Amino acid sequence: MSATHRSGCPINLSLEVFGDRWSLIVLRDMMFGGRRHFRELLTRSEEGISSNILADRLKSLQESGMITKADDPTHKQKAVYSLTERAIELVPLFAHLGAWGRRHLPASEELSIRAQLLEEGGPALWDRFMAELREAHLGMPASREGPTVAEQLQAAYAEVCARRASRASRTSRAARDR
Repeated sequence: MSATHRSGCPINLSLEVFGDRWSLIVLRDMMFGGRRHFRELLTRSEEGISSNILADRLKSLQESGMITKADDPTHKQKAVYSLTERAIELVPLFAHLGAWGRRHLPASEELSIRAQLLEEGGPALWDRFMAELREAHLGMPASREGPTVAEQLQAAYAEVCARRASRASRTSRAARDR
């Protein structure tokens, strides 16, 4: 056991990498939200991470080999973050966490739909999604038939949001008409 770790327990060692509140959120946003730049991660996260915490987590995730950072070829002052293989291999864990949270916690319908699709799609869907992430983040070509998993997850989310907005609009009209 290394002096930098509390124990050699694999669960403890894993939690030392991503056991704080924000690390998994950052990885989630990179994985499922396609966010690759600091500003995207800062401003498009529903949970509202602060810039100093985000900078710290990005540095920590880099040091633990979960992400890499490179200069963005499209903008001199930007960096682009990429998932590593070890982060991509967390897709099944995210699927299980989402499924558990959807069943046992007060998750919203629109934010649960991706978890539902991942749960229903099972390992075959997870493998396709990991192949897509490897292509996007590691440059490894992936074979495709039809829409990507990321596109399917986004389309399902958009559909639920549109359905909720339509219901809210009908409810509001009905209330006005009374």
